[in-house]
Amino acid sequence: MALRQTLAQGAESGFLGRIEERINAVFDPIATGLGDFVFGEVTVFGTTFPWIVAWLVLAGAAFTLYFGFVQVRGFRLALRILRGRHSSPDDPGEITHFQALTSAVSGTVGLGNIAGVGVAVTIGGAGATFWMVLCGLLGMCSKFVECTLGVRYRDEHPDGTVSGGPMQYLSKGLAERLPGAAGRYAGKIMAALAAVMILLFGIGGGNMFQANQTVIQLRDVTGGEDGPLAGDGSALLAGLVLAAVVGFVIIGGIRSIGRVTSRLVPAMGLLYVGACALVILFNLTSVPDAVGTIVSGAFTGEGVVGGTIGALIVGFTRAAFSNEAGLGSAPIAHSAVKTRYPATEGLVALLEPFIDTVVVCTMTALTIVIADTAFWRDAQAEYAAEGVTPDGVTVTSEAFETVLPWFPVLLTVAVVLFAVSTMITWAYYGQKAWTHLFGRSRVSERVYQGVFCSFIVIGAVLTFGSVLAFTDAVLFLLALVNIIGLYLLAPVVKRELARFTRSLKAPDARQEGAEAASTERG
Repeated sequence: MALRQTLAQGAESGFLGRIEERINAVFDPIATGLGDFVFGEVTVFGTTFPWIVAWLVLAGAAFTLYFGFVQVRGFRLALRILRGRHSSPDDPGEITHFQALTSAVSGTVGLGNIAGVGVAVTIGGAGATFWMVLCGLLGMCSKFVECTLGVRYRDEHPDGTVSGGPMQYLSKGLAERLPGAAGRYAGKIMAALAAVMILLFGIGGGNMFQANQTVIQLRDVTGGEDGPLAGDGSALLAGLVLAAVVGFVIIGGIRSIGRVTSRLVPAMGLLYVGACALVILFNLTSVPDAVGTIVSGAFTGEGVVGGTIGALIVGFTRAAFSNEAGLGSAPIAHSAVKTRYPATEGLVALLEPFIDTVVVCTMTALTIVIADTAFWRDAQAEYAAEGVTPDGVTVTSEAFETVLPWFPVLLTVAVVLFAVSTMITWAYYGQKAWTHLFGRSRVSERVYQGVFCSFIVIGAVLTFGSVLAFTDAVLFLLALVNIIGLYLLAPVVKRELARFTRSLKAPDARQEGAEAASTERG
């Protein structure tokens, strides 16, 4: 995931440094306590890992069995829907299936696919790649469930815009599934908790971290402390530019975001995957051995602390943190799609973990294993001997530089594109949470957008370590609330899938389904 790396920039000296110290003094105990709970570790066969990872992976496995491996059976159908089949321009919603997918992917594909994978194959060995892929495949089904519910329970406003996500399906869905007042109150409480968590992360982590890392990478590639971005006010200026770019996009709403991400995401994906392909092609004869190392390492855990279980846990952890399946964030973007059948977007959404984890993460891992750099081997030895977590970005960069000496420049471009796409997506997620809590009006939305963009500037200048640790924990705490709702509402998803399947077999059934959907919305 794009937001899961350790901040590298120190605090500004003087006045700004004192501000950061005060903020950290307030947030440190809160962030530490919440982080200890959310990322608290359990031990299995001598290997420790965060319990939240097990919660996410088990949900993916349970839904995979319950829906009969829909991520396999429905893959080709998902591609047809993505190309515009089985949909009409007159369908309710704001954006196309392709735009909805790219909007959601822009929030997940990022630095986690570059640095996070570097960490995974260093501390978990090459075999961690196999388990990352498996976790990504399971996560496809979790995305299918939550994004189907996002469309099924979305609010359609008089101006043609829509609002959807965990705030809507937890509130409405639980009121339907649970009897009496208990369902209504449980739904409202869980929806409010989801909104608060999404809003806090959107404002605190979905923008400040991205701005901070962008400025750091730009500074490093332009000469470091001796370059043009090392002077006083340079970080502030860079933050203002980023805020202006993001603000220009998000003011236009999801339609504007969809137009931008439908161009930006394919461009950055091709840029990065193309670089991976170059390294692989230059070492084509090494590919069979690399694949063999990945598969054998998954089951032998050779050279990895914790053996096979160690490789498995590391792979699952990085995949769960990367694709966000089960967290409840992606349904907000997918809910804006033009469709009369919620299951169509659930099917399209299952492609998201496939792109993020199965394709992009695997390409990165394969590149690192093929390059087999001395830095990677030294980092593995250091972790095994002293438990020092490696710098994932450097691991990946070193692998690329074996073929592409100019890779740091390409990495800078990728970081900027990933950061901007993540910020505009999380701006939209946070706005939906804001309006759920404070009401939907033009003034309310503009206030939120102003607050969000202000924090981009702040993030470029300061390093709020404890604040970002807090928002990180809050986002994954959302998975606890969200997945409980997904379990309770899974039968609704099964009915929606059956309704769409019937529509494919007979035009009359399709018309009846559209009328039923209209009646339910009414």
